[in-house]
Amino acid sequence: MDILFSTSEAVPFCKTGGLGDVCGSLPVELSRQGHQITLVLPAFRQVFHSGQTIQPTGVEFEVPIGRKMVPGRFLKSFLPASKVPVYLVDQPDYFDRGELYGEDGGGYIDNCERFTFFARAVIEAITAFDLQPAIVHANDWTSGLVPVYLKTELQGVPPFDSIGSVFTIHNLAYQGNFWHWDMELTGIDWKYFNWRQMEFFGNLSFLKSAIAFADVITTVSPSYAQEIQSPPLSCGLEGILRYRRDDLHGIINGVDYSDWNPASDPHLGDHQYDHVSYPVGKAACKQELQRLLGLPIRAEVPLIASVGRLAEQKGFDLLAEVMPHWLQHVNAQWVVLGTGDAKYHGLLSDLAARFPEKIAVKLEFSNELAHQIEAGADMFVMPSRYEPCGLNQLYSLKYGTVPVVRSTGGLADTITDCTEQSLAERTASGFSFEPYTTVALEEALQRARSAFANPVIWQQLIQNGMQQDWSWASSARQYDQLYARTLSLSAGT
Repeated sequence: MDILFSTSEAVPFCKTGGLGDVCGSLPVELSRQGHQITLVLPAFRQVFHSGQTIQPTGVEFEVPIGRKMVPGRFLKSFLPASKVPVYLVDQPDYFDRGELYGEDGGGYIDNCERFTFFARAVIEAITAFDLQPAIVHANDWTSGLVPVYLKTELQGVPPFDSIGSVFTIHNLAYQGNFWHWDMELTGIDWKYFNWRQMEFFGNLSFLKSAIAFADVITTVSPSYAQEIQSPPLSCGLEGILRYRRDDLHGIINGVDYSDWNPASDPHLGDHQYDHVSYPVGKAACKQELQRLLGLPIRAEVPLIASVGRLAEQKGFDLLAEVMPHWLQHVNAQWVVLGTGDAKYHGLLSDLAARFPEKIAVKLEFSNELAHQIEAGADMFVMPSRYEPCGLNQLYSLKYGTVPVVRSTGGLADTITDCTEQSLAERTASGFSFEPYTTVALEEALQRARSAFANPVIWQQLIQNGMQQDWSWASSARQYDQLYARTLSLSAGT
């Protein structure tokens, strides 16, 4: 089947979050399974600094944006270690900027115009390169207008009238909402600016528009697909999501085990390990991590890690209350890697200064250190307020680092809480809690600490997690089934 991916992020070209991981890995796996995959991606400044080979195609185009015609051209590359072509939409006025979506905490003022242009460029690519996709798979609000154009301007127009559309919501909180007069920029008939389709509380919403017009909607975990149909995680879109619930599906993201696998991870040096050799390899990685971070080398003390964005969505308001108490009164070590809200930068820096033998803080992002932390830590804490899918808990399972998570979204779907029953059934893989409170988080951490002191239980938790398969192969098979369903829906059968 020919499938066209429309996305604003794809590793290794550009990334701000999980969208980039998904669109850099899922297309490659679908290609391995026999599909003909093509990506269309904005030629952001970061793309040219990604180290990938980029070539001209000689194809230029011009599309209407409001009352003006805007030119662009296509460049070409490939996803690494694959035959998946990537067509890059080059328009420097729109995409040659310091960041992908905005700077200084706000979006670029012309984001509506930028991503209207991108959506029209995706449509142009279909004819320019004779792609003939059976499915267009659009991702997040930045590609939200693609399924809309297929069902409005291009309805009944060959070859577009035979193309089915899938739209994936990676995070419902990012919606692409703009001033209603920006509807003029899209060129789409104002009759579609209504409460059932493109209008959202008086504004134009790219995300809602895609939900309204796509044949099939997916999100990145089954639990998140249910959670977003009700407040507060519905973010005001519960009405249309409930209306489309029969076409809404949750598929867990996969892990690229060619990158995240302690048995072959080059960042671990001579200390690579698998589910059999982990007692030696992981112990060595822990010792090396403690040395690297300037923490006392203590095998008997649990080392608790957190890697990612320092924000309330990730549960840092809970951690900000729990960590000072633990650093004062509990025999454990902590490592935090990431950047985010300034208030957490200040808090963590202060804690690192006060308790240098118990916590190491790196207010940066380092891919190498992220791998080393996954290998060297004993526990990985993710007390997220909400989590559409989450990837770090899946990395942690593979690296034998026991997750402590809040039971929400993808965390609920991937981590089995350690109880007497789950231990007896040999399904326990971590520790989870449900109420979004510091009491519940601390109770889960205490349970994990008690289990750490029991070698039999801890060994089972590690081995259960390391032997699970969260690779993209399983997820890709589910998308394959969904594409077939999409074709039947778009054909009206």
